[in-house]
Amino acid sequence: MGHYLIEPFDRSDRYATERYQGAAGRNWWSCDPALRLLMRRHLGDGYAWAEPYLDKLGALMGGLVAECAEETDRNPPRLEKYDRWGRDVSQVVMPPSFHTARQALMANNFTSPAFAEQARANGANPLALGAAWTYLLDQADIGMGCALGTGGDMVVSLAEKHAPPDVRDRVREIFADGYYSGEAAQMFTERTGGSDLAALEATAVPDGDSWLLSGLKWFASNANGSAFVVLARTDAGAVAPFLVLWERRDGTRNGVRIRRLKDKLGTRSVASAEVEFTGAEAFPLMDLTGTGTGSGSGLGTMMKLTNASRLGVAMMGAGVARRALVESLCYARVREAFGRPLIDQPLMRRKLAELIVEVEAAQALVFDGLVGPRLRLAPALIKLRAARLGVTAAGDAIEVHGGNGYIEQWPVARLLRDAQVNPIWEGGDNILCLDVRRAMLKENAHEPFIDRLESALGQAPAGDPGTVALVRERLADLGKAIAAWSGLDPAVAEARLFPLAQLMADVYAAAVLLEQAGWEERAGHGDRKTLVARLYAAAHLADPGPLRGIDRPAEELDRFDDLVSGAFAG
Repeated sequence: MGHYLIEPFDRSDRYATERYQGAAGRNWWSCDPALRLLMRRHLGDGYAWAEPYLDKLGALMGGLVAECAEETDRNPPRLEKYDRWGRDVSQVVMPPSFHTARQALMANNFTSPAFAEQARANGANPLALGAAWTYLLDQADIGMGCALGTGGDMVVSLAEKHAPPDVRDRVREIFADGYYSGEAAQMFTERTGGSDLAALEATAVPDGDSWLLSGLKWFASNANGSAFVVLARTDAGAVAPFLVLWERRDGTRNGVRIRRLKDKLGTRSVASAEVEFTGAEAFPLMDLTGTGTGSGSGLGTMMKLTNASRLGVAMMGAGVARRALVESLCYARVREAFGRPLIDQPLMRRKLAELIVEVEAAQALVFDGLVGPRLRLAPALIKLRAARLGVTAAGDAIEVHGGNGYIEQWPVARLLRDAQVNPIWEGGDNILCLDVRRAMLKENAHEPFIDRLESALGQAPAGDPGTVALVRERLADLGKAIAAWSGLDPAVAEARLFPLAQLMADVYAAAVLLEQAGWEERAGHGDRKTLVARLYAAAHLADPGPLRGIDRPAEELDRFDDLVSGAFAG
């Protein structure tokens, strides 16, 4: 009997799979002109020294780390609850792909003290390099970013201030290679929720110069961490953060038990769990005597930890959004419909232009929060905007891919699954708005915030006075909005916090984009960022009029190639 070769239905170029390379396999540094320009600005004379390290990092993130992220998502961590003798060991077993990626990341860790010292010696800002490191990592795997720990620097500083000398030395050892090396984890959330401190059930009682902590944390984002910051109520009724390590001071197993790992929608590379503390040895990360220089409320200490983590989560949102943009551009260039590539069609160009502008606005916000002035309002506002953008951008990427985007074998379905946690981690939108209220009422935090925006506008480019005038007008409107909000009935004022915070984020993003545009113009790099700032301001700050902006000039189409070439080179 003869054998027959059945011709496949893939003769068309549209099925040539080699044309469909997405972000994976590319160098994420060299294909990101916007990031390169941002680093030139923040690194100054240190850019030439740093560039080879960034290029190597870009290849690593787009190559090995991105590849391992997909494998870890398919084969997530598992819990070995008991050993062969039936003893509770609560051991999280990470897949080989996780260890491979982590080892490579630690070998190229921009957040290590040694690298930071080398950067400073060569005129490069370590904060900017650390921000670029996390930005590139989060494009590959925000779960890994969480697993490596956020807020580790704050944990180290608090331990230095409050922990006994031997415990402080142990923390130094854990984080010797940088605050990402020790895998810090915050454990605040209980079955009653993560925001209602009045319902907190975990307790801590004194035991010599340490404390014994007991309670159940319902959602520990990173149960495989090395140093836990656990919120508990003292016998005096105070709410305080405590440091808990896996081992007691004498080297024996501490009272930390993992009940089960969470079966999550996404971020499978970080082992989230229900963690029970049973008389765990713990050390307060604040002065509970009320006599030391570090005395104060547990809420205040917790907010410092939380705000550091919020910027980390905001970076995760920005990283996901950037990855979604790259995947969308790559796909739209080669996918054909109605006889031409998607990227040549006006409606698709509108969507891609919008993505480019929104991603660069989020990028500007996050880098300003991490590298710029320390503003009390910034973490909440930046997370409010960037975390939500990660979700919407991932959704847009799925839509660009059509039915393929909904299939797990394509890269964008995981982006949406992962991104969905960012608006939840470290406080949802409502909690962020309440923090904005707290910061304004208790610290007048809106005053330095407005000063910062005025300073940014003072660095705006000379070539677009209309956009600068629009943003200045909206900044003045923001001052009026804050004054009007302050006079509202408390219930109404709380309900109006969301539009107020959105206005703050809108003006903030427009101002820092114009600040970047001014630097770009003065440094002789052209006016593309001015275009981005103008399009952002038009979308978020301009009055659309009765025609909803339909009669507005179509710069996003006229200068589409400029937008794309400055966002993606590949």
